[in-house]
Amino acid sequence: MHETRIPVIDVIIPAFNEEGSIAKVIEEIPSNWVREIVVANNGSTDATKELAENAGAIVVDQPKKGYGNACLKAMEHIAKNEVGPEIVVFLDGDYSDYPEQLTELVKPILENDVDLVIGSRAQGEMASGSMTPQQIFGNWLATNLIKMIYSYEFTDLGPFRAIKYPKLLELNMADKDFGWTAEMQVKAAKQKFKCDEVPVNYRKRIGKSKVSGTVKGTILAGHKILWMIFKNLL
Repeated sequence: MHETRIPVIDVIIPAFNEEGSIAKVIEEIPSNWVREIVVANNGSTDATKELAENAGAIVVDQPKKGYGNACLKAMEHIAKNEVGPEIVVFLDGDYSDYPEQLTELVKPILENDVDLVIGSRAQGEMASGSMTPQQIFGNWLATNLIKMIYSYEFTDLGPFRAIKYPKLLELNMADKDFGWTAEMQVKAAKQKFKCDEVPVNYRKRIGKSKVSGTVKGTILAGHKILWMIFKNLL
């Protein structure tokens, strides 16, 4: 039985005021599988930056608010490395994902030459209350629209995802806030990438959500995701 070759993997974690969770997230990422963990500090006013650095991550500062802004800043850092990664993994800094599942997430890329893998919370075990009813409905609506319009079957817009680095660059990601995950999946579908999903588990986040934790955030995120799906038809 041959051993699985470990590719060059960089991890991106956008983070805004996650001092209660960021160290836990970093410490539970399988370190022997990862070259760099890049935390994009998105204007935090707490100790997120210091705790991330103490846990062994590289921290880049992005004072402009927005999930997409943070991810793009981290990508800028990765692009400066002499040798690019083979795979980039994205996950949240709130400890709702299970970082140790990174090895399962990248498996379809390594074994089946998949371009983009989404960690599907819908297929995994979700702790009660870990997603709001509006999040669950929004995911259902968005993934069904993607299926209807682009003929690609996803069950989630989950933040925990892995993508081949050259393919990530091909997507020319641009969204600066809530539409980041939908943009990646819609563009991948539009460009006929080979996509897959793996079940991932999900628990209640540490701290309050900056998006789904408020009515305004939920409405803005939902609107942006729908706009992203239809915009790419043009």
